[in-house]
Amino acid sequence: MSSKLPRLALITLLIASQAGTAAGLTVGMSWHLQLQGTLQKPNRQLYDIDLFDMPATTIAQLKSQGRTVICYFSAGSYENWRPDANQFPQAALGKPLDGWEGENWLDIRNATVRSIMGKRMDLAKQKGCDGVDPDNVDGYSNDTGLPLTAAHQLDYNRFLADTAHAKGLLIGLKNTVELAPDLVGKFDFAINESCYKYRECGVYQTFIAMGKPIFIAEYRSTPNTNWCADAKRNRYSLQYFKLALKGVGTLCS
Repeated sequence: MSSKLPRLALITLLIASQAGTAAGLTVGMSWHLQLQGTLQKPNRQLYDIDLFDMPATTIAQLKSQGRTVICYFSAGSYENWRPDANQFPQAALGKPLDGWEGENWLDIRNATVRSIMGKRMDLAKQKGCDGVDPDNVDGYSNDTGLPLTAAHQLDYNRFLADTAHAKGLLIGLKNTVELAPDLVGKFDFAINESCYKYRECGVYQTFIAMGKPIFIAEYRSTPNTNWCADAKRNRYSLQYFKLALKGVGTLCS
C-alpha cells in the first residue's frame, strides 16, 4: 500500500498550514491597544497588551472570553526597565530614542539581540499569547547611530516572522511602511501608528487583499470623519488613542 497522500489531501494540508498562522484574525475586527496602567476591558475582539506586564492569568481570562491576545514587546530597542535588560551587550546599543527615556536603538545584526528576541517569543508562548507585536522594527530609517540598511531591516524582520511562526505565534508588522510590500507575505497582520496623519495608509491594501487585518492607531483627541470614512471603505480597523496608551481608544462612529 502506498504511503503517499492523494494529491487533493496534500493540497488541503498545504492550504491548512498556510491559513493556520492567521487563525483568529479577520479583516475589520475590533481591537484594544493598551500598554500602560490597569487593564481596561472594552468589548473588542483583539487585545494588544504588554508582554512583560500582563500576567498569564489575565491572558487566559481574555482568551476564555473568545478574544485574540497579541503581546507587545520592543524588538528594535533596548529598554532599561525590562527584566532581561542585563542580557544585552553594550556593543549592541545605539543612540537613545528621541523622547523615550531609558530606551536605545539596538543593533539588529547582533546574534545576542536575536537570541533575546527568540526568548521573548518563548515567553509569549508560555504566557498563552496568540501572537506578538514587535515594535521599533524600522531602525534603518532612523538616526540610530548604527550602520543599519534596508537590507539589514528586511533580514531582521523576516527573522522575527519566521521565529514567531516556528513557535506557533501570529506576528504583526509594526509601521515600517516603506518595506511593507516586501514583507506582506511574512506577516499575519499589520499595526500602524499615524499613517493617516502622514498619508501612508494606502500601502496596506496589499494586506487586505490577502485577508490580513490592518490595525491603525491615530493619536488625536477626536475622530477625523474623513479618515473614518476611508477606513470603513478600505476595511481598516481605525481607532483614536492618547499617546500614553493607558485607556480605551475612541472608535469611529
